Amino acid sequence: MTIKRYLAALAAAILTSVFSLSAADVEGPDKVKVSGKIIDEAGVPVIGIAVIASDGSNGTITNEDGLFYITVPEGDVLTVTGIGYQDEKVALDGRTELLIRMKTDTVLEEAVLVGFGTQKKESVIGAIASIAPETLASNQTANLSNALAGQIAGVIGVQRSGEPGYDASDFWIRGINTFGASSNPLVIVDGVERSLDQLSPEEIESFSVLKDASATAIYGVRGANGAIVIKTKRGSVGKAKVTVKADYGVTTPLKIAEFVDGAKHMEVVNAAAELSGMSHPFSSLQINNTREGVDPDLYPSTDWLDLVTNDFATNAHISTDISGGTELLRYRFILGVYNESGIIATDPNAAFDSELKLTKYNVRSNIDLNLTKSTLFTFSLGGYMQDRHAPGSNVSSILQYALEIPPIVHPAVYSNGKFPIQSNRANPYVMATQTGYKDNYKSQLQSVATLDQDFGMLWDPLEGLHAKVTFSFDVYQDYWSERTRKPTYYYATGRDEQTGELIMEIVSTGDEFLGFTKSFGGSRSTYFEVPVSYNRTFDKHSVDALLLWNMRSHVDQNASSAIYSFPYRHAGLAGRLAYDYDSRYFAEFNFGYNGSENFAKAYRYGFFPSGAIGWMVSNEPWMESTKHIINQLRIRGSMGIAGNDQISGGRRFGYLTTINGNAGGHSFGDNNSVSYSGVAEDQFGVPDLTWETATKTNIGFDLGLFDALSLTVDYFTEVRKDIFMQRKIFPETSGFQNAPYANYGKVFNRGVDASLTYNKAFTRDTYLSVMANFTYAHNTILEYDEAAGIVGTTRARTGHGINQNFGLESLGLYTDDDFLDPVAGTLKPGLPVPSWGKVRPGDIKYADLTNDGKINDEDVTAIGGSSVPEIVYGFGFSFRHKGFDISALFQGVARTDFVVGGDYDDARNQYYIPGAGSGAVANILANVDDRWTPENPSQDVFWPRLSLGVNENNSQSSSWWLKNGAFMRLKNFEMGYTFLRKGAGKDRVVNNMRVFFRGTNLFTISEFDLWDPELSGYGFAAYPISRVVSLGLDISFN
Repeated sequence: MTIKRYLAALAAAILTSVFSLSAADVEGPDKVKVSGKIIDEAGVPVIGIAVIASDGSNGTITNEDGLFYITVPEGDVLTVTGIGYQDEKVALDGRTELLIRMKTDTVLEEAVLVGFGTQKKESVIGAIASIAPETLASNQTANLSNALAGQIAGVIGVQRSGEPGYDASDFWIRGINTFGASSNPLVIVDGVERSLDQLSPEEIESFSVLKDASATAIYGVRGANGAIVIKTKRGSVGKAKVTVKADYGVTTPLKIAEFVDGAKHMEVVNAAAELSGMSHPFSSLQINNTREGVDPDLYPSTDWLDLVTNDFATNAHISTDISGGTELLRYRFILGVYNESGIIATDPNAAFDSELKLTKYNVRSNIDLNLTKSTLFTFSLGGYMQDRHAPGSNVSSILQYALEIPPIVHPAVYSNGKFPIQSNRANPYVMATQTGYKDNYKSQLQSVATLDQDFGMLWDPLEGLHAKVTFSFDVYQDYWSERTRKPTYYYATGRDEQTGELIMEIVSTGDEFLGFTKSFGGSRSTYFEVPVSYNRTFDKHSVDALLLWNMRSHVDQNASSAIYSFPYRHAGLAGRLAYDYDSRYFAEFNFGYNGSENFAKAYRYGFFPSGAIGWMVSNEPWMESTKHIINQLRIRGSMGIAGNDQISGGRRFGYLTTINGNAGGHSFGDNNSVSYSGVAEDQFGVPDLTWETATKTNIGFDLGLFDALSLTVDYFTEVRKDIFMQRKIFPETSGFQNAPYANYGKVFNRGVDASLTYNKAFTRDTYLSVMANFTYAHNTILEYDEAAGIVGTTRARTGHGINQNFGLESLGLYTDDDFLDPVAGTLKPGLPVPSWGKVRPGDIKYADLTNDGKINDEDVTAIGGSSVPEIVYGFGFSFRHKGFDISALFQGVARTDFVVGGDYDDARNQYYIPGAGSGAVANILANVDDRWTPENPSQDVFWPRLSLGVNENNSQSSSWWLKNGAFMRLKNFEMGYTFLRKGAGKDRVVNNMRVFFRGTNLFTISEFDLWDPELSGYGFAAYPISRVVSLGLDISFN
């Protein structure tokens, strides 16, 4: 149905329900009370559906649970109507309890969130994707960002850690487009810039991803990286409804690295010594005593990773949602609590609690008040509070040392209760359990108040004209408190022959009591917005216009210096003009006009326009005969410019030169008792620094078949230019203390994203939904400041992706045929000589790309692909039959590689190679037998020749260590049953109840199996991503 017809029906429903209470709502001799529930084809309750008696004497609308109550004449035929659904005529036929299933209207007039407003879905010609909030609820972590990859076309995301409090995903809209300050998308919540991970899924009513310039240019300075626009839930007309959701689960590491035991460790180190021409560091007696567990104090076999981690942890979540209201006032109150424990081990005998755990509270209260028939006032108050409790030592350090400390150096705790340690090393178990604890408290209060005036209700000629005022005030607080200590450490050198007691030496004396330190900070932000909009249809012509002014101020209370303590301010204008003719031809123009503090006056303001056109082919008269097959066919395209003013390194006021007031200095007088600090130039001001801009294009189409199948495909490009970067090349005689900034970089990004959905109601009780999405994004650096000696060589970044892996090109392993003298490491003439010392058979052989007869850093080249996935995909299904439901989502990534230990640009961990630590440093991965040996001189092995000590040649970043990071996993699985009480009526207390089983990250399929490939090249020492299984209950009360 059309919006006009629905609004008329809705108005009739409201007016009749208000003005006929005294008569129509009272049962007479020929009237009956009718109650019912309205659901869509998927069985989901539908809010806001108008139900009207045939004579117009009474009407009502459904509440959020799809329920309605109405008094009508006996034998009446009800009219049921709603936006986005086909009209229904329902005859009572003696019934007083109804269940009505609405069919989707192919006209597609439902609203979609766009920049600074909403538009009819049919008229949206930008690249915008939406996701049902219920889908986000399947995420069983504290961060919503972990739920995006594989759910929405156009979003690329990776999760690099599972540590509670630090497990948020890095995500990008259509890939990474810049190597500058930030490539993160803008997140807008209720019209205000905020963080995605501060929300809980229960708060969200609608969730849209704005991908192309026509959708994001209106945000101007903030829209270069795309935008996510979220609207939180609001109240609705109806009596109070309470929904409680709760689940409790168990978490286990998805995949964790495994290491050899002590005896095996010593055998491998001995083998490495043999291959290095050295004697065995460990005797047969040591190995046998360790294997037999003769004396665990002196011959330990300590599985550090097992000791510092538990097999499982817990995860719990509960939320309460209260809503209701009248035509005058609607309210919504949501409270959620999330609790998660970590897998880091604790000591039950310790005098303090060092458990890793996180508790997060989310609260939101939304009020809508009709001050008059034409004036709406809304107020939202929400926020979160998060408490993170952790061991006194950093979790990342505990896991890193669990990798670095071999199993044979000492036990976790001596049998006499003393804590062992080697000098200048660490004891991971003591770090986890005996060093105290740390607390981090975060909280934020978010407020938004709006006043919306509909001028059309005051004077008919102004129909469609609205003005609105929005004000927001947000406060964030961050508090750290540490109660930590250093334990006293010992080292046992043997046993007393007389008493058998351990002979102990004190390595370091610790603290008897826990110390105390604290720190705190935060921020505050204000936002002010005044939009004027006009939306009206004249016969076949529709116009949608918007003009908006906004201003934002942000103060960082964690400022490290005076320049960062000044408020960060943005102000600008934004506008939109959209037109469609007969719902067939569409055109739209958007713009953002912004000023920035970072540029001089002549460059301070930027204008960012975009345009889009669309053609709804399926609405052409000559397509009418195919409507039963092709219910939608739309072709659209857009082009525009978005901007960015954020300079890398947090640089502010880029046109001004800053001063370092503590640059050396001079002391004089007796004993140099008088001193003055020196003053020097710090950051050089660049007067012509200007905006980084992104020119985006998008071509796409939407296809709907048989009112069931929908396909959306978009091809996009983006040219990012004038990227802020510190110059790599400048004369040494220039006198710069720090490299100056410049608009120098340029990146080209292109790709495709697509989504496919199939929704089919086979019967009234049986429904199937199938979905799939695909995103491909590939970037290329077109301009990058590089030294003249690098430009044009294999080391040049220009021409490669932003996250391209670099290293040496491996040609396999050296063989005996490569040497004149294999024992001495003398290579045959003509073979390039590595610069890292002698090599032997079984060592990694590299390509001499410079043809200079040497292998060194000048031979570094691009290897493999990007460390960030270029392809992300997802597919799944949802099936319902009566009360039973089941759903699953598979998510995967492709075209991504990682280098074990880190690539050329990383600070590589050299100790991951067995034997590199000479037996005194580093554990050995359990796949150590998959290695080159003289008896097994295979090229198809994981490990090259082992050596005692660091082998500089073999530990170089190279394609030998390059691994395929692609994987596919069962991201979400859910199965539930909904119990509906028989009968429907006003007196029913429990509306419905659903029990469910939910699983997250249940299994992973990957070519790489030593650890979770999503953790990348450092995954052997990273906190693992969790597998979660939980049981839950969802119950609603009237």
